[in-house]
Amino acid sequence: MLGIVLIYFIGRYFYRLAEGYNKNKWLFAIIGVLSYYVGTFVGGIILGVLDGIFNIGMDWDNSLMLGLLALPFGVAMVYLFHFLLKRHWEKTTIKPVDEIETIGKSIEE
Repeated sequence: MLGIVLIYFIGRYFYRLAEGYNKNKWLFAIIGVLSYYVGTFVGGIILGVLDGIFNIGMDWDNSLMLGLLALPFGVAMVYLFHFLLKRHWEKTTIKPVDEIETIGKSIEE
């Protein structure tokens, strides 16, 4: 149940970001949720490699523990992806000119 709520808020987070920059809202909501799952997958691989190297002795059958350990990796991936999308869209958006007097004038004048 907690996972469904988390997915809802991640989707809403990306939906509002795309809405603010006039992009495809549902596409980026789905991509945002997928970025969470990619982050948890990468986190699982990192934990597996660390367990193999350092022999931590993780209980791989305990899905609750694995879910809680992979959660920060997924949230970090969502935050990083959101940050990069927002920064890219801020750089590429063209701001409309508010005053008609400034149209046609060069920047140096």
